Amino acid sequence: MLGVRELRIVPAVGEEKAAPGLPPSELVKALAAHKAKEVSAIASPDDVVLAADTIVWADGAVFGKPRSETHAAEMLRTLSGRQHEVYTGVAVIRGGVTLLDYERSAVRFRALSDREIAAYIATGEPMDKAGAYGIQGRASLFVEGIEGDFFNVMGLPLCRLGIMLRELGVELL
Repeated sequence: MLGVRELRIVPAVGEEKAAPGLPPSELVKALAAHKAKEVSAIASPDDVVLAADTIVWADGAVFGKPRSETHAAEMLRTLSGRQHEVYTGVAVIRGGVTLLDYERSAVRFRALSDREIAAYIATGEPMDKAGAYGIQGRASLFVEGIEGDFFNVMGLPLCRLGIMLRELGVELL
C-alpha cells in the first residue's frame, strides 16, 4: 500500500507512559513519540521509523483498549447513540529528525442494544481496539456518521502521514 517497497514491523515493547492530565492531542503525540524513540534506538540512521497511538475520547475520559469483556461493554454503552472523538498521534523519525503530529475525527454511533453489544463483543473484535471498536470491521454497522479522516479512526491518518513523510524526503507518489 502507498508504494512502500520495504517494510519491517518492529513492535515497541516498553510501557506506554505519558504525563497525567495531558489533553488528548498531546497524550497521543507523547505515546507515539515514546514508541518511535524506542524503535529508532535499534534502527539504522537512514531508516524511517513510524509509530502511532490512537485513543477514543468521550466525556473527558480516555477510552483505550478494553481490559475485559465487561469493560468493552461499558465503553460501547457509553458511546451508544452519541458522538465521540478519535485522536491518533503520529511520530516519524529519520536521520535524527523527529516529527510529531496528530489527527482528530468525530464519530457518531447510533443507539446500540445490549444484545448487539454482547454479540459484537462475542466476535472478539473489540478487545484490542481503542474504544472497544474497529470501524473497519463489524462496528461499521454502528457508525451513523464521521467528520474527519476515516483512516484516523482506523488508527493511522494516512493523509497526515504522507505530509510528514514528504517533510523527511520520502515521496510516496
